[in-house]
This record gives sequence, structure tokens and C-alpha cells, in this order.
Amino acid sequence: MIRVLLSEGDPIRLGFLQALLRDGGLRPLLLDSHMSAVEGRIGAFPQRLAVPEEEAAAAESLLREAGEWRLG
Repeated sequence: MIRVLLSEGDPIRLGFLQALLRDGGLRPLLLDSHMSAVEGRIGAFPQRLAVPEEEAAAAESLLREAGEWRLG
């Protein structure tokens, strides 16, 4: 199973958050990237950032420490 951490329309922030999670030893997954590419990145379809269920608590903690934990 996976846990979705957040939905985000900003590709710069998504890249930063993915790097932050990877640097923390986690395995982030970016969902809905194909839909986002099809719609031309106008922000109508935000992408979802997820991690495996067993990494969810560590991911949330890491994002909180970095001041990047917000819903949506």
C-alpha cells in the first residue's frame, strides 16, 4: 500500500519535496504525472506525492521538520 502525503500543482515544489524525501532515505512516488503532462501543466490536475505505507510516518516527520508539511 501507499500513502498520499499531498496534492500539489507546483512542479518546482514537487521536485524539491521528492529530493527532500529521497535525501531522507525514503522512496517517494509521484502520481498523476501523465495526466498533468496531458493537460499542459496549467494546474487543473495536481500531482500527488506518496510514499510506501511503512514510510509514511517518517515522511510526515521529515516534511514537518523542513517546514513543508501542509495539506493540499
